[in-house]
Amino acid sequence: MWRKASAAALLALAVGYFYHGSPDLPEHILQYVGLPSFRASPQSRVSLEQVISAAWDALITLPTRQWSKVAVGVNACVDVVVSGVGLLQAMAVDPGAGQDHEVLHSKEDLKESFIHYMERGAAAERFFSDPEAFGRIARAAAEFPGAKLYVGGNAALIGQKLASYPDLMVLLCGPVGPKLHEMLDEQIVVPPESLQETDEFHLILEYKAGEKWGSTQAPQANRFIFSHDVSNGAMSSLETFVASLDEFEPDLVVLSGLHMMEGQGRELWEERLKEAVSAISDIRKDIPIHLELASMTDKDYMNSIMQEQVMPIVSSIGLNEQELLFLSQAGEGPHSELAAWKGVPDVGRVSDILLWILEQHGRSEPSSEADLTRIHFHTLAYHILATVDGHWGNQAAAVMAGARVASTQACGLRSVDPGKVEVKAPLEFHSSHGEPREKLTLNPAEPVTAWRRGNVTFHLTVVLVCKQPLRTVGLGDAISAEGLVYSERKTQQPF
Repeated sequence: MWRKASAAALLALAVGYFYHGSPDLPEHILQYVGLPSFRASPQSRVSLEQVISAAWDALITLPTRQWSKVAVGVNACVDVVVSGVGLLQAMAVDPGAGQDHEVLHSKEDLKESFIHYMERGAAAERFFSDPEAFGRIARAAAEFPGAKLYVGGNAALIGQKLASYPDLMVLLCGPVGPKLHEMLDEQIVVPPESLQETDEFHLILEYKAGEKWGSTQAPQANRFIFSHDVSNGAMSSLETFVASLDEFEPDLVVLSGLHMMEGQGRELWEERLKEAVSAISDIRKDIPIHLELASMTDKDYMNSIMQEQVMPIVSSIGLNEQELLFLSQAGEGPHSELAAWKGVPDVGRVSDILLWILEQHGRSEPSSEADLTRIHFHTLAYHILATVDGHWGNQAAAVMAGARVASTQACGLRSVDPGKVEVKAPLEFHSSHGEPREKLTLNPAEPVTAWRRGNVTFHLTVVLVCKQPLRTVGLGDAISAEGLVYSERKTQQPF
C-alpha cells in the first residue's frame, strides 16, 4: 500500500510541478489527473509526453526480490555501424527494386534486401555466405567516413545493459575477441574459454526516417544487419556457457543467438539445434531462462525452435513485431495470413498471437509440461508484457521500464526529454481482433493498461518515440534487459 501511495504522491507532485508552470493542461489529460482546467497561453501547455514521462518516473519501482547474478550467452561481436545508403553508394551500387533474400550471396542481394526493409522501415538480420566478398564489404565499411565501432551481439548488449546496475554480477559467454573485450564493461566476467584471438564483425546499415535512395523512402529510422559469422553461427560457445553455470550459480540465465544458426543450412542447424537443446536442458530447473529472439526467415527452423525444441524449455521470451508475425506464420497461428504489419501493429492482433503462443507452447494450463510463462513484446509505438498468472510479479513496472529505456537510449539521453519524443500509439484499442473483445483505454497519468484472457494477463504501455534517434541498434536488447531487471519471479506456483 505504501508503495502505491508514495507513487501517487510523487506523480501528484510531478503533475503539480507541470501545472504550476503550465496551468492549461489539455482537457484529455486533465480528466485523468484530476486537476481543474484554467485558461492560459498556448506556449505553456503541458504535453501528453510530459504527463507520461512524469508518471513513469513516479510509478517504476524495482521488485522486492531482485536478481543478484545473471549469466548471459552466447552471441557476441563488434558492430560496425555506418550509413546504409552512403556505404552502398560508395560501393558503386545503384538503387533499384527491393527483394528479400533469406541468405545473402552477393552485394546485389545485399542491395535488394536492404531496399526491401528500408521501404518498410523494418529491422532485419541476414547471413552473408561468401567470406571473401563479406571481407571486402567489411573493410569498406570500417573505412567509411563516420563509421563507428560498438559492442554487438544480443548477449553482449544485454550483458552491457545489465552491468549498468552496480549490484548485479554478470557472466558473459560468447566469442570475445580483443577489441570486444576492451569495450566490455569491467563488471562483466568473461570465462577464459570464451576469449579468442580475432573478433567477429557485424555490419549495421542504418537509415533515418524520411531518408531517400532512388525511389525508396524510409517511413521510420531502422537498420539492416548482416555478417559472415562462423563462431556465432554455430553457437560454438554454448557448451562453455552451460559448463560455466555450476561455478557462477546465477539466479537468471539469458540466452540469445539461435537466429545465427539459420544461415548454416538445414543439415547443420538440425544437428546443432539438438545439441543446443541437450545443453540447455542441463541447466538447473529452478533457474529461469529468458530467450531473446531475432530476425529469421526459415519457417522450418522457427518451427523447430517453437514446437519441438527450445521454446517449451525456456521461461520467458523477448521479440519484436517482425519476429512475432513470423512465429505465427511458421506455426499457422492467428493472423498468419498477413504478409506484413501495416503501420502500428494492431493491439488486438498482437494480443491474439501472444495468447496463442502461451496457450499452444507455454504453461497456460496446469497440465502443461512447458516452462514458458512470459513474453515481452516490443514494437516502435508500444510494448506488451504477457504473463501466465501466478508466475511473475512487478510486470506493470517492468513494461514501463522497458519503454522508458527505449526512449532514452534512442535519443542518447539519461532521462526522457518530453520535447524530443512523441506518442505514436493509439490510446484506445481492443483486447482482441475478434469477438468477444474488450475496448480499452490508456490513462496517460497511469500509463499501463492491463487486461486478462483466460490465465494470461497483459500489460501495455506506450513508447515515447524519439523524434530524431541517434542509434537504433540494440534497442530490443536494452528493452528486454530492463524488463528483466524490473521483473520478479514468483516462487509459489498457482497450480
